[in-house]
This record gives sequence, structure tokens and C-alpha cells, in this order.
Amino acid sequence: MDFEQDINAALPVLRNGGLILYPTDTIWGIGCDATNEAAVKKVYELKQRSESKSLVILLPDVRDLLHYVSNPRPDMAEVLAGFDRPTTVIYEGALGLAANAVSDDQTVAIRIVQDTFCRHLLKRLRKPLVSTSANISGQPSPASFRDVSPAIVNGVDYVVKYRQEEAAAGVASRIIRIGKDGSIAIIRD
Repeated sequence: MDFEQDINAALPVLRNGGLILYPTDTIWGIGCDATNEAAVKKVYELKQRSESKSLVILLPDVRDLLHYVSNPRPDMAEVLAGFDRPTTVIYEGALGLAANAVSDDQTVAIRIVQDTFCRHLLKRLRKPLVSTSANISGQPSPASFRDVSPAIVNGVDYVVKYRQEEAAAGVASRIIRIGKDGSIAIIRD
């Protein structure tokens, strides 16, 4: 299925502070404009999640980190290229994002997506996108679209049709943290 119709329908929703349900490079996610504080608040409300738990942000290219992280490692492209699966990185010094999308310690979790649909959506939106698992907080993350709760499906403003029929189970990303000294610690493998 071609995803052009989904992108054309999702963009105005995202630009107007709405929420989408969409397939990512890992699992189905709830998304919104990561620079819009009111939209991010809606994500927390829909998930029934505390705002003290930060959200993952998606970007299409490593160079985009320069807009949202104060001092990324100069070799970040090489570091990310060394991973064999989607990896979310916790960076110090978040910039330009909604305050409620950033942790209290000013860190931010960002994943550079390889998924074609997500990359096209992000490049056309020209803003970072929140990506959090499409579940109520505390419930299992949905491995496929059919596992997404009706409360989530009915709670968003647009549901992407692309990849809904896929039976393959998605897997959450690896999470690493990069310290101020450049060290890398694995948080979730």
C-alpha cells in the first residue's frame, strides 16, 4: 500500500497539534509535533502517563541533532552506523523541543529513523516527532496494529492505514545514554 495518502492526511493533523497513531521502525506509536507543548500534553493524557517519564523523539537524519541537542558527539553518525538495530540515544542538553518532551535533567531520548514511511513523514513535517508506544501506561506495548487498544485508536486524531495488515511483531528499540565525557552506557538492550 502506498503511504502518500497517509502522509497527506497526517501532516495537517500534526501541524494543528493533533495526535496520530503510526507505524515506526520499531513498534506502533502515538505521535505529535515534539515542539508543541499542548500536543505533547495530549500524548501524556491519552497514555495516562506521568509527565515525569520522558518520551522518545524521532528525527530523519543525524545532522538534525544539531538543532535539538546542544553538543552532540562529532562522531555520532559513525556511532549510530555501528548498531545493528534501531537505537534510541539519550543526549544531554536538549534544545528547541516542547518543555514537557524533555526530562527534568534536560536530557532527551532521540532515535534517527531508517523506516521509509517515518523518514518521509518527518522530512515533510520539518519538525521532530514524538514516538511513544501505542498503549496505556503500564500495559504491554503493541507488537502489531491489531494489538493496539481501542482506547488508543479512538483517542488519536488520525490512524495511519499503512502497514496495519503486517503480522510481524515489532520490537522496542535499544536505548543507550551518552555521558558528558562521551562514554556510552546501555540502558535497555
